[in-house]
Amino acid sequence: MRILVCGGAGYIGSNMTAMLAAEGHEPVVFDNLSRGHRSAVCQAEFIKGDLADHELLVKTLKKYEIEAVMHFAALIEVADSVQRPLKYYQNNVCNTQNLLSAMEAAGVEKFVFSSSAAVYGMPTEIPVTEESKGAPINPYGETKYAVERMCHHQSQTRRLRYVSLRYFNAAGAGNKCRLGEDHRPESHLIPLTIQAAMGKRDEIKVYGTDYPTPDGTCIRDYIHIEDLCRAHLLALKQLDRHWELAYNLGNGRGYSVREVISAVKKVSGKDFKVTDTDRRPGDPPVLTSYATKAKNELGWRPQLPDLEEIVATAWQWHNQYPDGYPD
Repeated sequence: MRILVCGGAGYIGSNMTAMLAAEGHEPVVFDNLSRGHRSAVCQAEFIKGDLADHELLVKTLKKYEIEAVMHFAALIEVADSVQRPLKYYQNNVCNTQNLLSAMEAAGVEKFVFSSSAAVYGMPTEIPVTEESKGAPINPYGETKYAVERMCHHQSQTRRLRYVSLRYFNAAGAGNKCRLGEDHRPESHLIPLTIQAAMGKRDEIKVYGTDYPTPDGTCIRDYIHIEDLCRAHLLALKQLDRHWELAYNLGNGRGYSVREVISAVKKVSGKDFKVTDTDRRPGDPPVLTSYATKAKNELGWRPQLPDLEEIVATAWQWHNQYPDGYPD
């Protein structure tokens, strides 16, 4: 298939693009490079463009005879979304509406949406299932939930077939460890901890040590980036027969902050300063997922569920690119 990958120069988008090409698809990357990296895009046509540009979107969809769209071009920083909510609504909601409108104009039906476990907010039942109530607690989560609702209503017109993939914590490096995590600024625990192990960060902070968990720190569900991308390929096939779908993507088990720090120390062979500090507002103690629905309906199984294996791929990438991508 000819697939437009919006945000294809970012962490998940670049890994998805590489996997699409390896599987014989024809990915076309559309990215404004505000967060992505041109050098992370390989084996694909590249268009520098913004999702606010309706005319360019329609032109691109028609020129390349696009058959499906994968959307990874969201702003993702929860704390930043609290400080600048309008920026997040503009990029994550308004620009996605513009993309869907361009798809409608070009006659493109299939849409794979990069959603988030943030749509569940502070779930009352753990592990989370797809039937858990959507109740986001920050602007970032609200924007993801708003797009899901927008897609639902558009699908009722029978002009859109979509699947929402609700990620937990994507991690590791893919494409033989050539494509890794390079957010600027970085806010994800595994790359931050690796930076501390490399001496590029003075310490790693643990936000809250008094949660009702075995070691007092938050527990999260980590999924290797290639397992995540593989689920996208399987979900895309489902859109031949369905108008709307939603799947949680996680390993189904969680690791605490202290367990992540221990895994990085073991993989790297390095010690570093760890500082305990106060909780951050809005952090649920535990956020893990049942991926039963994806396993049953997609035939999906995580191939790299072990935390140390995930960390090892990330460690290899960070050592290849200690300062991030060269661009």
